Amino acid sequence: MTSTDTTGQDAPRYVRLSIELIAEITDEQALKAAALQQVTADEYLDDDERAQSVEAIEVDPSGSLAHFIDPVALLGDVPGVELASATWESAQTEFDPEGEWDEYTVEESAE
Repeated sequence: MTSTDTTGQDAPRYVRLSIELIAEITDEQALKAAALQQVTADEYLDDDERAQSVEAIEVDPSGSLAHFIDPVALLGDVPGVELASATWESAQTEFDPEGEWDEYTVEESAE
């Protein structure tokens, strides 16, 4: 991806987007079932990746939620932008809806 800067020279421009979401899981069993269905239907996962995904789903609801994160969907329809790289993680957290967002603490991490 290249674009013309103000000096007229072509140079790649990369922008790091940091997005933080806190989701409340209201039906853990429905989330788990949907995640397992998605993993089962994913034709791009090899057997080892599928087994790791199923294990993450079984252990923690944040592992289930991670299977629904699609960074390509966030930028796929934006003209003039190509996704260069994406990473994300999901983790259970303490959250006070009345408090400040920067006051939460991450308890456990899973992808």
